Amino acid sequence: MTATAPPVDRLPIASQREVRSYARRTMLRHRGPLARSLLLHALACAAALVVPQLLGRIVQNAAGGTVAVTPVALTICAAVVLQAVLTGFARLFSLRLGETVLADLREEFVDRVLALPTHTVERVGTGELVTRTTRDIDVLALTVQRAVPDTLVAGTTVVLTVGAVCLTDPLLVLPCLVAVPVLWLSTRWYLRRARAGYLRVNASYAHLTDHLAETVAGARTVEALGLRRRRRTRTDGDIAASYAAELHTLNLRSVYLPIADTGYVLPVAATLVIGGLMYIDGLVGLAAVTAATLYVQQIIAPVDTLLFWMDELQVGGASLARVLGVRDAAGQAEAPSTAPPPPSGAEPAPEGGVELKGVRFSYRDGRESLRGIDLRVSPGERLAIVGPSGAGKSTLGRLLAGIDTPGGGSVTLGGTSLAESSSAEPRRDVVLVTQEYHVFRGSLADNLLIARPDAGPADLERALRAVAAWGWASVLGPDHKVGSSGAGELTPGQAQQLALARLVLRDPPVVVLDEATALLDPHTARTLERSLAGLLNGTVISIAHRLHTAHDADRVVVMEDGLIVESGSHDDLVGRGGAYAELWRSWHG
Repeated sequence: MTATAPPVDRLPIASQREVRSYARRTMLRHRGPLARSLLLHALACAAALVVPQLLGRIVQNAAGGTVAVTPVALTICAAVVLQAVLTGFARLFSLRLGETVLADLREEFVDRVLALPTHTVERVGTGELVTRTTRDIDVLALTVQRAVPDTLVAGTTVVLTVGAVCLTDPLLVLPCLVAVPVLWLSTRWYLRRARAGYLRVNASYAHLTDHLAETVAGARTVEALGLRRRRRTRTDGDIAASYAAELHTLNLRSVYLPIADTGYVLPVAATLVIGGLMYIDGLVGLAAVTAATLYVQQIIAPVDTLLFWMDELQVGGASLARVLGVRDAAGQAEAPSTAPPPPSGAEPAPEGGVELKGVRFSYRDGRESLRGIDLRVSPGERLAIVGPSGAGKSTLGRLLAGIDTPGGGSVTLGGTSLAESSSAEPRRDVVLVTQEYHVFRGSLADNLLIARPDAGPADLERALRAVAAWGWASVLGPDHKVGSSGAGELTPGQAQQLALARLVLRDPPVVVLDEATALLDPHTARTLERSLAGLLNGTVISIAHRLHTAHDADRVVVMEDGLIVESGSHDDLVGRGGAYAELWRSWHG
């Protein structure tokens, strides 16, 4: 199996500096609980440090021929019990702090994901967002709940234990230093390579998830066109790439961990041997050598914890960089547009009106889908946009809805540029309705109330009647469970009617309809469009694929090759005998 090239993330990745800055801000924000947790762990460690000193005295006394075990043993028991109690409370505080930090991070992440503009979501694909929402957050949960607290505790224990060795006898610190070069060099080598490796692993999972979701969603097409072998080959390649990424990080661990394990065992032997030689030479006492050896032995567990969680911290750091990258993407979406403003002499559109001035847009460099569009739509006007396939109608609709940002020119609503507004404002003021719909799992009423939470039963009935859905909806009832599986699954036509009923309830200032009734038969679709035109109070812009929509509009705009070539009423354009008249004749056979 041959591995494909490592996939590239399509959302930003936060830098190491940004990750460290976020971690520092989080620690400062929760400095009170963090300080209490560390204090309790430090006190528990101090209680544990009493035991080696007492054991050292027992050895010293035994060597001198005097042994008083009972008082010392009772003191050791008291120290152990105190350590256990303090450790229990310290872990409780640590876990509580970890849950608080994780909850804040999850809430912030959800807010940022929901703030992403639609065009960004479409560009990055399902797999990237799903992986960051699930796998990266799950990894962070383990990191925040276990790895970070355990690492802080282990680090505190190591520092205090080394300090205890210094207080016992400064000379006995020297054997401990034998491990410093080994651990320093190996850890530095590992950290230089680990972050990039784990980012590659996470990106490979996103790539794999994206392709699997695409295959599942298009399963019928895959089956009908005989694409099973091709999709399987592609999935095998994704799995191979993921395997190669995982293998790379495994190789890093296979080199680093054995060296590190050797590094933290060396001080024990060095302290025992060198300390024994110092004792023979009369430089240190037997009690000091015994206590120091026990202290170094005691350090092994926290150092082992540090090494164990070092790998998890790298994984967690990579996941945090990806999670914070979503925040950066949302921040970029909210940043002011660099598109040039409207000419200073241009008259602003009326209150609630839409105006496009010199709008250009391209999906790829060197090929413009819109080539200088000037269009003004008055408040309350019913406008139909027609033209052959590929003329740029749907692209224009996306720009009118604020989903995409023009590469040149401006799109304004009531005199305010959609590109310069915050990402939430266009979504409230301009609604794009397409043939793509979604039915959320829940009751029928819940699916309607998301458009207007304060709507009453009479409002829901009015909206359903307006889209010719009251017949089947009244039979099901408002509490009937709907969704994507089982008996609650609606037909495509019913789901589209449900989406249009939400539109009636919302009644935004500007509505852009792009094949919003494509799943309904032509007669029902025309009746429904006329009903919507009468019920909606704002501006209605229809991307007309059925020309009866243009016939009923106040004004018709004809597009060809990314340009507006005609504009006027249906009767006027038919009378001119131009592009629209030709479309009308072709549509009627």
